[in-house]
Formats: sequence, structure tokens, C-alpha cells
Amino acid sequence: MNPTLETAPSANLSELYAQSLRVITEGQIVKGRIINLTQQDVLVDIGFKSEGLISRSEFSDPASLKVGDEVEVYVENVEDEQGMVILSKHKADRQKGWERIVNNFKEGDIIDGRPARKVKGGLMVDIGIEAFMPASLASFKGYANLDALVGQQLKFIILKISRARKNIVVSHRDYLVKEKDQVRQKLIESLTVGERRSGTVKNLTDFGAFIDLGGIDGLLHIGDISWGRIGHPSDVLAVGQQLDVVVLAVDRQANKVSLGLKQLFPSPWQHAEEKYPVTTKIKGKVVNLVPYGAFVEVEPGIEGLVHISELSWSKRINHPSELLKVGEEIEAVVLAVDAKNQRLSLGMRQASGDPWQTATEKYKPDTKVVGRVRQLTDYGAFVELEDGLEGMLHNADISWTRKINHPSEVLKKGKMVDVVILTCEPDNHRITLGMKQLMPDPWSQLTQQFQMGSVVEGTVTKVAGFGLFVEISKDVEGLMHLSELDLGPSEKLDERYKVGSKVRAQVIKLDELERKIGLSNKNLPPASTP
Repeated sequence: MNPTLETAPSANLSELYAQSLRVITEGQIVKGRIINLTQQDVLVDIGFKSEGLISRSEFSDPASLKVGDEVEVYVENVEDEQGMVILSKHKADRQKGWERIVNNFKEGDIIDGRPARKVKGGLMVDIGIEAFMPASLASFKGYANLDALVGQQLKFIILKISRARKNIVVSHRDYLVKEKDQVRQKLIESLTVGERRSGTVKNLTDFGAFIDLGGIDGLLHIGDISWGRIGHPSDVLAVGQQLDVVVLAVDRQANKVSLGLKQLFPSPWQHAEEKYPVTTKIKGKVVNLVPYGAFVEVEPGIEGLVHISELSWSKRINHPSELLKVGEEIEAVVLAVDAKNQRLSLGMRQASGDPWQTATEKYKPDTKVVGRVRQLTDYGAFVELEDGLEGMLHNADISWTRKINHPSEVLKKGKMVDVVILTCEPDNHRITLGMKQLMPDPWSQLTQQFQMGSVVEGTVTKVAGFGLFVEISKDVEGLMHLSELDLGPSEKLDERYKVGSKVRAQVIKLDELERKIGLSNKNLPPASTP
């Protein structure tokens, strides 16, 4: 037999066999067919010279597997020690999943997934491949119950794709935030000023309440809760309370909504001008005191201002608190009503009548009256003659002979005093009073008692920089000027003379018109011996 003819068929068969085998490389994903199943393994034919074994545990549903099923597998090793191909279903799935993710998604995209298992620091999430989600990114409120999330189908945002390490980080919290922002944006776009909306009281503050409108919080300012005055939103609202509100303003750029509650009810100012005509006498409660007056609540939602000038006909009031207290009920007269600007002007003094209308008859000049010292000032004292009427007692009208620097030297606040009416001017709301006029002017007698050149003895009442005041008779003082004092070259006035010390002096000036007595202790004649 021809050797060439015998070997040729054998060579052709080998070539045909070799050509029938696929070119398989490690790291490649190939299709194969299940040719046998055991309790632990799956035997897969991938068209190579040997089959490969894969553990049943690598399949998501091993019970459904059957001979003849086509599967995609990952070639880990083309031949192990037993000549078998090492295959992996898990790595094939991961590789396909990775390629699907990087080809179809980017960082910031939303993807569906299911937390598969809890690991240190977070969860492994199945998104086609396993991605890591830190525990802090599982929910709105920090660290959620991670065990409760396992197995749930959720949505995530891809935060990071690392191609070098082939790992992905996802966040469920970022998806929730984005979803909430979309709901908020959609809701704020739908809001219309003036419309009525339902909401829930979410939080209370000193300045108002935040109302959840179903995705966006609106501010209900304390001034828009009630037409009446309230101290704190908690006086009328509670967290969790359901209520209707009116949309007052919408700022879509800043995502801010202003709400009103009182606007659901008619304004009490609508009929204020008809209800409170000028000159009407009303009762109200003092709700606030300010330097310029008192605010009085006439009814819930309507407050009037009693200006400080309208509190009393004659009393000089520096602050309304001198006359009124918060919570006190008073009577007042309506002076003006401006419903459009929600202003009500009230007068308290008008409610009791104007005492100045009868003052001319009651307080004629030279009339002796009794009054109460109400206020002391540098220039005199205000004396209350009756409720709403007072007169001014100047320092110069307190004593004929004594120089009064301040009325507190002889008067006390609250004490009753006898005075005489000097002038009464109702048009100017002015009465002047005198005390010294209750007794005769003693100066005609003093000029006889203390003649020029006479020597007197007195008591130092005051040491001033320019000299001494010396009392030479009851309530009669003379001035010993510094130039008329007997002082040595090195002596000091306040060291030589003390208040209360006795001195001898000579009368060198006696001016009845100016009511002044001048004294000197220079060149005094010697005191006579008994």
C-alpha cells in the first residue's frame, strides 16, 4: 500500500478536529451548554477540548437548571491539573454587569437595585453587579436600619465609578433628596397667590410656624396667625395640627412661601369706621407700653394708640408706665379712624372731660389751695391740684429770704402743701403757684433789723468756690464773698470754714430790690466783752 495514501486521511482528520475546537483564552466570556448536572456541580461544554465544571451556588436559581440550557461563562483557566477548563458563572455575570453599567450609565445617574447583604460600614447593593452603599447614605436621617433595607427594590444615584478598581459607590439618600427636590419644585410651581391650601404644622418658633404643604414648608408669620394679638404661636397652634392656610407670597427662586391663617376670616377693620366713629367713648385693655404711648386692644384684631400727649391734661408724663400697666382696662375716646391703614387714635384724657374748662372759675389768682407734690425738677415742683390738673411752683416762689437751689431742700414728693394761685391760663394749660406769698414779705423788717455796718453772728450753710452762705436769722441768708473773707495767704476756704460752723460778720450790702445781703469778716470791730 502506498504510505502516502494511508496517512493522508489520518492527517486530514486531525486537522478537522483541531479546526473544530474553538480558540479559548483566559478572561474571555463564552457561551456553553449544560451537558450534565450533579448535586454540587454543573458540567458545561464550551466547544473546547475539555468541559468545565461550575458550582451550582454560582447560579441565582440552581433548581431551575436542566441539561441543554445555554449559559454564558467566564474562562478562568483553560486547563487545570486534571485537564479541565476552569469556568465561573459569577465572574461572567459580574463582567457583563460591569460592561452594562459603564456603557449605559454615568456618575449622577439613577439606577434600580436591591441591597443584597450587610457589610462593615454599609450595604452591598445588586445593580447588576455589586455596588457599595455607605450606611450614612441609606436614608434622610443619617444611619437607617440597614437590616430592614436588605432585599427591598430601591432606587439609587451612582456617586462614583472606579474603572481601575471596577467598583461602584451608590446612594439611596441622594435619590431621596433629588426626588424631594423634584416634588418641591413641582409643588412650588403649582402654587398661586391667594389660593387656599391644606397643611400640617411642622415646627413652631418665636416668629411663627412652619407649615408642611406636602413637600414644601411655608412660613406662617406670627402676625398672620390671628387678627388679634398673640404672645407665641403655641398659644393657638400645635405641632402636627392640620389646618387650612392662604398663600400670601411665592418666591420660586429662593423656594420660599409665605402663608396666612387670619386671611381666611374677615378683617375686623372692614367696618371699623362705622363701629367706632370719632368722639365715641370705648373701653379697652392696655396690651403694650412704648415711650411714645400705649396700645389699647378695643377688640381682637383692632388696637388703638393713646399717644403720650393724650394721657393727661396737665401731668408731665415721661413714660406711659407712670400712669398705666399692661393688662389694665381703661376708658378712652376715639379721636381718629383710618381703616385703610388700620390705625385708630385714642385719647384717655378726653374720657374724663377737660378740667381746664372750669379752671378759670375754680383757680382765680390769690386763691389759697392745697395740693400734692407730684414731681420735683431743678427749677421747681409740679403740684397736683386735682385729677388731671397741676400747677408749677418755681424755686423763686418758695421762700422770701432763702435761696432755693432745688425744691427737695424744703419739699418731698407725695406730700401735701399749702399754695396760692398766682396765675391761671386755661388756654395755655398753665397755672403758676406760690408758697412764700402765703405770708407777708419780711424784707421791710429785715432792712431795719440788719442795717449797714451792723455786726451779726451766723451759721455756715454752704461752702462754695466763690464764698460762704451764712444763715444770720431763720431762713435769712447772706453771702460772704471770697474777697470779703479773712483768709491767710496759704489758707484754703474749705479747710478754714465748715458747714455748721459759727462765724461773725459785718453787713456790707443790703439790697431790698434784689433781696440780697452781703457780708464780710474783714476788719471786724472786736467783740464786746460782757
